[in-house]
Amino acid sequence: MGYFKVTCFFIFGCFILHSCKDAPKKEIKTEPVAFKKEGELSVFKAASDSIIARLDIEIADNDYETETGLMYRQGMEDHQGMLFVFPDQAMHSFYMKNTEFPLDIIFIKSDMTVASIQENAQPLSQASLPSKVPVQYVLEVNAGLVGKWGLAVGDSVTYEKQ
Repeated sequence: MGYFKVTCFFIFGCFILHSCKDAPKKEIKTEPVAFKKEGELSVFKAASDSIIARLDIEIADNDYETETGLMYRQGMEDHQGMLFVFPDQAMHSFYMKNTEFPLDIIFIKSDMTVASIQENAQPLSQASLPSKVPVQYVLEVNAGLVGKWGLAVGDSVTYEKQ
C-alpha cells in the first residue's frame, strides 16, 4: 500500500511540473510613464538676470515621487524637466538606477540659486551623485542642456505650479 501512495504521488508531481513547464509564460507589460506637466520653470543667468531657458516641469514632492523620479521612462523633450522639492535644505544624493537616458542634475539652494551641477549622469548607474552642499531643490534635465545654456553655480531659477 505504501508503494502505491509513493507511485501516485510521484506521477501526480510529474504531471504538475510538466503542466507548469508547458504553460505559456505571462508577459508583464508596463505602460510607458508619460510626462505630466505640473508647472513651469525659468532659468536665469546671474550676471545679466536674463532668461536662458524655460521648461515645462513635472514636480516630485512626495516620498514616492522623489524615490522614483524619472526611472522607467524612455526619455523626455528638451523643454521638459523634473523638479524635486524637498521640505528642507539638506544634503541630497541621487543615482541613475533604472533611469534609461543620461541627465544633467542641477542642485538648487532654498534661495533658488544653483549650488552645484552633475553633468551627463550616465543611464542605469548606481554611482552616488551628491549635491556637495545642502540644497532644497533638484532639477533633472536632458544631458547636454547645462552646457548648451552655459549654466553655472550662482545662476537662479523660479517656478510656478499649475
